[in-house]
Amino acid sequence: MTLPTLLDIEASGFGRGSYPIEVGLARADGSVCAFLIQPQEEWTHWDPKAELLHGISRSRLEREGYPVIEVARWLNDELAEIGIAYSDSWGYDNTWLSLLFHHAGMLPRFRLEALRSLLEESQLARWKRTKEALILERGIQRHRAGEDARLLQLTYQRTRDTQQ
Repeated sequence: MTLPTLLDIEASGFGRGSYPIEVGLARADGSVCAFLIQPQEEWTHWDPKAELLHGISRSRLEREGYPVIEVARWLNDELAEIGIAYSDSWGYDNTWLSLLFHHAGMLPRFRLEALRSLLEESQLARWKRTKEALILERGIQRHRAGEDARLLQLTYQRTRDTQQ
């Protein structure tokens, strides 16, 4: 079974003014890659509650983050050939992805789709329980983009395997 490519984005907060701070991919082969994103000058919104979740400070982003154009190019290089990635939070992630590409002055060469569109009812019924079991089994650090993308992919795989 080919695994879907999963994309996850961590952000400065939720709602108006929030922006992407980290993007991660779990590729079809199970490998993971993630990049911190350097905030744009006009990206000033910062929610301390979000920082408590992901553990990434704004000063760390300023020091270690990659410019938006580099992250957008990387995403296009990674995803243009397969043409699609999936997200479990499509509404948020698609908004933040659009913001990233807008500030990079580029268009994405791939689509972001809702992970739910791939799931059968039987998978949905087992999703939460399976995801929680995987977090415990593998000691996954939540709310980091690469780890979360891989967790979604593993959950997809396990719920798919147990239905066949």
